[in-house]
Amino acid sequence: MVKGKKIMECCQTIGGNLGCCKVESLISIDERGQMVLPKELRKKAGIKAGDKMAVVTWGKGEKISCISLIKSDDFAGMVKDLLGPMMKEMVATQK
Repeated sequence: MVKGKKIMECCQTIGGNLGCCKVESLISIDERGQMVLPKELRKKAGIKAGDKMAVVTWGKGEKISCISLIKSDDFAGMVKDLLGPMMKEMVATQK
């Protein structure tokens, strides 16, 4: 976390739930393209050495504006939750 500086937050209600994004810290990218997530952030996110992360990007056209990291197990669950009902409906209409 950036010490001594106000953390920027943007909270909004999404689907009845309060969702928040905030700037937790500022990190640097080294010449090899590597970065270090601060220990406090890794602890809060439950990220341990060896964990697999899905890299999700958002942008406009060819330019990427946002890069998100999601634990691969959580990401697989999210995809299943989103696609599961759709797949059931597709199978049901095929019968």
